[in-house]
Amino acid sequence: MAKNSSRSRVATEINASSMADIAFLLLIFFLVTTTIDVDKGILVKLPPWSNEPPPEMKLNSRNVFSVLVNANNDLLVRKEPADIAKLRERTKEFIANPSGQADLAEKPTKAIISLKNDRGTSYETYLEVYNELKAAYSELWDDEAKALGHPGYSDDLPLSVRKQIKGKIPMVLSEAEPTAFGEEK
Repeated sequence: MAKNSSRSRVATEINASSMADIAFLLLIFFLVTTTIDVDKGILVKLPPWSNEPPPEMKLNSRNVFSVLVNANNDLLVRKEPADIAKLRERTKEFIANPSGQADLAEKPTKAIISLKNDRGTSYETYLEVYNELKAAYSELWDDEAKALGHPGYSDDLPLSVRKQIKGKIPMVLSEAEPTAFGEEK
């Protein structure tokens, strides 16, 4: 019988000493090159923090478009039940006041949109209402840009034109402190 040589036994082993190094380098590579999408939320410029109470302001109630969303996700606009589907058009009419009605804003520069919600309001409803209010301003800006002879309002417009449009129709969207859960139904 033939004896197995020691060479044939050693030849079957695989050198795996650098496998850990390669796996570590691949792990680092994928950690560095992978991007993770992060929800940014609503981009709103907040006023700077101050310990001083805000000054008393007397507002003409005619110029305030109050929007209230309660814990049942019901919408009240100027103390009357409303539908979210009609909110954008009502907001545009309030701000622009094309027919000069006495119960709508005097002019776009004096219009204030006040949004108040309940702590029990669903996030989806809040976002839907907020998006409708912002869309009303976007459409008014777009109409104003077209009136000035531009194809529409966009970031492609010169900065001076965008400032002119926002000077005529400034976006004043005030968010009030939410009420306690179920306080307003």
